[in-house]
Amino acid sequence: MLPDARVRQRDYLLEIARALTQELDLDKLLIRILNIAVEMLSGHAGMIALRGVTEPWKVQVSQGLPQAFLNYLNPILGRISLPEDPARRTDLEEINRVLSEITFSVGFGGLNGVGLPLIAERRVIGVIYIFRNYASVFSNNDRSLLGSFADQAAIAVQNAQLYYQVRLQKQRVDALLDAVADGILIISPKLRIERCNPSFSRMITGNIENIQFRSHDEVISWAKPPEGTTLEEAVAGGWPLTPHAQLYIEGDLKRFTEIAPLPVGITYAPVHSSEGSLLNIIASVRDITRFRQADELKSTFVSVVSHELKTPVALIKGYVSTLRRDDADWDRSIVQDSLEVIEEEADRLTGMIENLLDATRLQAGGLKINRTDCQLAYLAKLVAEKLQTQTTEHKILVDFPPDFPVVLADETRLEQVFSNLISNAIKYSPGGQIKISGAVRPKQVILCVSDEGPGIAQQDMPHVFDRFYRARDAVKNTKGTGLGLYLSRSIIEAHGGKIWVDSESNQGARICFSLPRMDE
Repeated sequence: MLPDARVRQRDYLLEIARALTQELDLDKLLIRILNIAVEMLSGHAGMIALRGVTEPWKVQVSQGLPQAFLNYLNPILGRISLPEDPARRTDLEEINRVLSEITFSVGFGGLNGVGLPLIAERRVIGVIYIFRNYASVFSNNDRSLLGSFADQAAIAVQNAQLYYQVRLQKQRVDALLDAVADGILIISPKLRIERCNPSFSRMITGNIENIQFRSHDEVISWAKPPEGTTLEEAVAGGWPLTPHAQLYIEGDLKRFTEIAPLPVGITYAPVHSSEGSLLNIIASVRDITRFRQADELKSTFVSVVSHELKTPVALIKGYVSTLRRDDADWDRSIVQDSLEVIEEEADRLTGMIENLLDATRLQAGGLKINRTDCQLAYLAKLVAEKLQTQTTEHKILVDFPPDFPVVLADETRLEQVFSNLISNAIKYSPGGQIKISGAVRPKQVILCVSDEGPGIAQQDMPHVFDRFYRARDAVKNTKGTGLGLYLSRSIIEAHGGKIWVDSESNQGARICFSLPRMDE
């Protein structure tokens, strides 16, 4: 039979061994270790101080010590340098001396201190310090017991710290996956989805619980054949052949609800172990709707510009070729009419080029506004008189109240806005009145251009100010680049105003804009 003291020692070591294998919560583990140490060394109070790789020493848990003492002790511990040489792991005198001096200096002179260094992988990671009221004299058996206890405690603490770091790292990864705008899928080597982030569930309009643990091809389903090789086809062909091989596919992804498929681009990247075996496949799913729209916009731009530039160039070339014929002697009136057409088409070309340049400047943020005092009633009258010469089917009227306020604005740019709106009214209404009106509000002025044409269709109203947008009927019946209202909106917004459609279908088009008053 073992003596009682040896039985207690064995029980202490078994207790800390159980803590090593059962407890991974660092705070709970430290409390258990401290309780065992206080009992084993017959102490009255105790504490455990730890330090990280770069962090200073700090008391993590304590028992029987006043808070004032701990507040005093922590800053001093941050400056202590304790031995890290494993050869001195049983040399407790120096640790005892440092902490005993601190203990004595704050009035604990009636107690002695016993320090146990926690050493893991040849590095001091902490110290257990026990206060008791008798001298610190240890037999060889005591030293062996304390050394075993400290060794196991250090391993338990290190494991709990590693677990905490892994848990913290997992929390960071979770936060990253939840915050990223792209959809993320973590896929097993057997092509089952182990995890998806909220962004992907929103893209596909499904719950995360309904997506995870399903096969990849059940979730990633294409409305029509995609551009590129699918993941299933690639894996069947031996992908990935190298550790950093990536796979990209683009197409229209079916969603869980009955709404239109979503254009996406998916990048697959393999994750390998150090031995080279495939652990996971990470899929990054990006909504490419805007890229599709940009491509469509480019196509529209090329189509519109080529069509609109082709007509005046063809007319100019045709008239010039006709006038240059050597076998004809043209009357002066015919020459004048031909030159007039050439001049009009050249002006039209110049206007289109200026609009295109303005649209480019807007994209680059380079549209400049030069503000001066501007009399809008007078400006509207000038533009109306100039454009009246271009039509006989319309009567352009200007209706402003007397003493209409002067605004601070770019007169040249506002003339461009009036010209665009009146030209559209001439172009899209078969005849009748075109009215330019102004109204005064306390903080702004309102200006409207209205006609007596068919008006703007309800489905077109949200888009008429978009770049290159033209209604379906307008494309069939009239010429244009779809830039006039886009530029008008940009000019008005650059002045701090707003522009909108204020009309009903089949009752004529009416477009209004506001400008801030100069006295505001």
